[in-house]
Amino acid sequence: MRRVAGESPVIWHDVECGAYTADLELWEEMANGAAEPILDLGCGTGRVGLHLARRGHRVVGLDSDAALLAAFDERAAGLPAEAVLGDARGFELEDEFGLVLTPMQLIQLFADNNERIDCLCCVASHLQPGGRAGLAIVDAMPVPEIDASPLPDVREVDGWVYSSLPLDSGFDSGSIVVRRLRQVVSPDGELSDEVDEIGLQHLSASALEREATEVGLKPIGRRDIPATDAHVGSTVVVLEKKA
Repeated sequence: MRRVAGESPVIWHDVECGAYTADLELWEEMANGAAEPILDLGCGTGRVGLHLARRGHRVVGLDSDAALLAAFDERAAGLPAEAVLGDARGFELEDEFGLVLTPMQLIQLFADNNERIDCLCCVASHLQPGGRAGLAIVDAMPVPEIDASPLPDVREVDGWVYSSLPLDSGFDSGSIVVRRLRQVVSPDGELSDEVDEIGLQHLSASALEREATEVGLKPIGRRDIPATDAHVGSTVVVLEKKA
C-alpha cells in the first residue's frame, strides 16, 4: 500500500471522530448539573467541548496536539471556550473544575496503570470539592456480525476526499487494537492509502474504579453510551471528589 503523506491530524480527527454524537447527550446532562468551568481532556478539535460551549457552558480543552488545539481555538471564536496545550498525565492549570470529562477512551491510550494513576491524580487535584469526573472506556469488544459491512467515514475538503473504513478490532497482548483503512483521493483522482492502528489498553470499569480510589476519588456510578453502526458502545465511570 502507498502511504498517505502530509495530511493534517485535524483532517483525520474530523473524519473519524467529528460525526460521532452518541455520547453528547450524556455529557450535556453531566454539564447541566455541574459547577463551572468544565475541563475536556483530550479535547481534539472540540467535538465535545465546543458542543457544550455552544450551550452556554464555560469550557477549557486540553490536548497534547498543537494542530488540533489550533483548530479548537479557531472554531471557538465567540464561545466561552479556550484550549490549552498539555499532557493529560501531567498538567497544572490555574482553574479548579466542577466537571472533568475524558471522552473517546482517552484513559485507555495510556501505556499502563502508572500512567493512568498520573492522569487520575491530575484530575483529582483539579476538581473542585464535590466535583465530578466522567471517564469513557470500552471494557469489552462486541462479537462482530457475520454479515456486517461497515461504511467508511468520508469528508471532502477543497476537492480532496478523505475516507476512513473500519477494518477490524480485537485483542492483542492486553490491548484492544482497532484498525482502519485511510484513503485519500486528490482532485486529480490520485489515490493514496494506509492502514492506521490504535491500541487501547484493556481496562475494566472495576479496575478503573479501584485506581480512582487510590487518589481519593469516589466511584458513584456507571453510565452506558450505546453502540452505533460505526462505533462500539462505551461505559462511563463517574467519580466524585469529596466535598
